[in-house]
Amino acid sequence: MLFEVAGIEVQPWVPPLVSLVISFFTSMGGVSGAFLLLPFQMSVLGYVNPSVSSTNQFYNIVAIPSGVWRFIREGRMVWPLTWVVIVGTLPGVFIGAFLRVQYLPDARNFKLFVACVLLYIGVRMVRDLIKQLKGQTGGAKAAEERFQAQVARFREMAKNREAHGEKLAAVRVVRFTTTRIAYEFYGETYDVSTWGILSLSFIVGIIGGTYGIGGGAIIAPFFVSIFGLPVYTVAGAALMGTFITSVAGVTFYQAIAPFYPGMSVAPDWMLGFLFGIGGMAGMYLGARCQKYVPARYIKWMLSGLLVFLAVKYVLDYLR
Repeated sequence: MLFEVAGIEVQPWVPPLVSLVISFFTSMGGVSGAFLLLPFQMSVLGYVNPSVSSTNQFYNIVAIPSGVWRFIREGRMVWPLTWVVIVGTLPGVFIGAFLRVQYLPDARNFKLFVACVLLYIGVRMVRDLIKQLKGQTGGAKAAEERFQAQVARFREMAKNREAHGEKLAAVRVVRFTTTRIAYEFYGETYDVSTWGILSLSFIVGIIGGTYGIGGGAIIAPFFVSIFGLPVYTVAGAALMGTFITSVAGVTFYQAIAPFYPGMSVAPDWMLGFLFGIGGMAGMYLGARCQKYVPARYIKWMLSGLLVFLAVKYVLDYLR
């Protein structure tokens, strides 16, 4: 099948299959999988036009709602955190989209930018995991362990049909002001700066808008490693923020496309849709299975993929 905007030819079953596998695992960590999908499009499919960024964001629009719905249904969506992420990220996305088209249209230079982003995220996650191995952990780990213990109990009860009608405890918001966000999760209270989240989101928006990922892959590790929040509570907020900012990003890329007539800027709608339907299934399954997978396994998996891809792109740039 020929995708004219992307300038590539690929079997129509390949995009949804690839995105299903990627999003199943990455959605467990609050990431849509777009950060891995973009390298696949560039390195495997040969899609290196600037429009690959907007196509990647369109994938987010189609794929993310199923995962977000699952987190909402299970009561693990921290809405104050979500709204602050959206407000902070949106302006940055527009700036990032402009930078991508204006200053990084060349595929070789863009790959180096991608490598820097991936390497930074991966290294931060590895550092956090090493700290956990050394026992330098706080309330987040304790809450996650209690969460896992209750999930195990529910699974055992379900076998005996004793858990019918019961639900896992939901996140409870304690405070939401212009200065602080506080919520409770399995006996631990987490209190973070509203302005700190807002500032981080703005920077992430610029990077995510340039890359074409919406920002979830960047902001979720920061929530866990810098702010000390449990991965089971930030995943939904990160995905929801990525969805909203991706809508804004795709709209902006489409709007500026006429000003760059000699360049492919607007998304390849069909390719993005095919990736999206696979991602939709993968994210729903990933969000549903996340509570059964220890957080450290999710983090090791994501960090390993990030570092591997970053090193690969740096080597490609140096050749």
